[in-house]
Amino acid sequence: MTLEQELADFRAEWERTAPAGRAELYSAKVEELRASALFDQALRSGQAAPDFTLPDTQGRPVTLSGLLRGGPVVVTFYRGGWCPYCNIQLRAYQRALPEIVALGGRLVAISPQSPDASLGTAEKNALEFDVLNDAGNAVARSFGLVFALPEELRDAMRSAGKLLPDFNGDDSWELPVPATFVIAPDGKVSLAHVEVDYRLRLEPDAIIAALRALRAAGTRAA
Repeated sequence: MTLEQELADFRAEWERTAPAGRAELYSAKVEELRASALFDQALRSGQAAPDFTLPDTQGRPVTLSGLLRGGPVVVTFYRGGWCPYCNIQLRAYQRALPEIVALGGRLVAISPQSPDASLGTAEKNALEFDVLNDAGNAVARSFGLVFALPEELRDAMRSAGKLLPDFNGDDSWELPVPATFVIAPDGKVSLAHVEVDYRLRLEPDAIIAALRALRAAGTRAA
């Protein structure tokens, strides 16, 4: 089953049992965000990725420039372990991890949630790649991905018992939009996928294809 189908199946079941008007509210806010110019400056293919240093689930610093010395890096931004769509995506990427590694790639997942929550996400989904804590969305902001939730969505999350300040450790109510980047060893973005609809994510096959293209280009250059 493709990641797209997994996400669609979950969405259909959730919408079947969701509180009245909730699905329509979420869809309307997604379209408002899509119509805004908020992400016109999001990182694009061909641009240089900003370097970063973030702690992993054990508090150890992970630096993009350091990772790139070993080959291409796949950087995926997710909202948090409280988001079921994120967990579906992370598990799909975990299944693709052996092929990513075989192509010389390194995978890291970044969210603004607290270190303890990041550790819980990694353990719950049996993730074998780096799960990094981006406090205050500092790195996501440098990639052009951050937005503040409107009050209607804050109210909806509160009513569902999902208090973003508790997960993230601040009162900003800010999140990154889901985004995945394949970054070549020279630091340039070879694939950029930024999706304002949190119910949609990049297929693992697209990541694999981008890594294969980088390997083929490197072979030709050699």
